[in-house]
Amino acid sequence: MSFDLPRSAIIILERLTLEGPMTPKDISVKVDLAPRTISAALRKLIGLNLCKKVPNLQDMRQPLYLADVKRAKEFRRKFEHITLQISGRS
Repeated sequence: MSFDLPRSAIIILERLTLEGPMTPKDISVKVDLAPRTISAALRKLIGLNLCKKVPNLQDMRQPLYLADVKRAKEFRRKFEHITLQISGRS
């Protein structure tokens, strides 16, 4: 499995893994990235099966995105040094 993820996608994946499902708007606020950047990163994560889009029953206009925790943990193990740098724990 080849991972060619931009930094924004790694940040979003980490946030979804830690905090659970979120709308793109919620993600944008929490990680301080532009909505367009969020959309591109989510498409990349979905394409690699690292997250999925699910209906938001509270507001059908805003889908929820959630991380595939098992695959995210695999990714984290393979690229632990990258996630440590992003989270500031290095």
